[in-house]
Amino acid sequence: MADLIITIDGPAASGKSTIARLLAQRLKVSFLDTGAMYRAVTLAAMQAGIDMADENKLLDILQKTKFQFAVKENKMTASIDGTDVTSRIRQPDVTANAHFIASAPKIRAKLVQMQRQFAANEEKIITDGRDQGTVAFPDADIKFFLTADPGERARRRQAELTATSGAETLEKIQSEIEKRDRSDESRAVGPLKPAEDAIVIDTTDLTIEQTVEKVADYVEEKCP
Repeated sequence: MADLIITIDGPAASGKSTIARLLAQRLKVSFLDTGAMYRAVTLAAMQAGIDMADENKLLDILQKTKFQFAVKENKMTASIDGTDVTSRIRQPDVTANAHFIASAPKIRAKLVQMQRQFAANEEKIITDGRDQGTVAFPDADIKFFLTADPGERARRRQAELTATSGAETLEKIQSEIEKRDRSDESRAVGPLKPAEDAIVIDTTDLTIEQTVEKVADYVEEKCP
């Protein structure tokens, strides 16, 4: 396993992936975006046209499909059977179906294994997701949990979608975020919650730069 593991968890659009990526760049360490893994499996299942509620069929897709994840220019890339899907997995239809993968215990167990294998090949790593500090890496050196109010998270997601695939209404985006929160918090396996020893940071009124500075200060204080 890596000599240094920093986990950053939090709900949708809390800024965890952006902060993890920028912090990794600043500290010159590896970065694992676990959301890309869940989204890639979601897209593969969608492309296969299977029942998203059938866990055994989802597991079959995971086992029969070749997924590749890598970090290029400090960005997590994903491919399915050799086809780059880095941009495609961020589209709204994939986001809307990702909860099926996240709620499937057998799939989560396999993906946690993949995450640990990824970390085992790195010297130092920052990993973000929803259960990194509680399930995937419970013995991580430093754990963060980022949050923000739903309205602010909806605005962030709308800006992201406008830049990539066109805007959706703020009301619809916030409704989807709140629905995803309820699903993440209530699932039986790996529910969304801060680890007992996590540092919780509310990013509602913080810029990206301010959040990175705040997180970096904690890291440098504990691991100078």
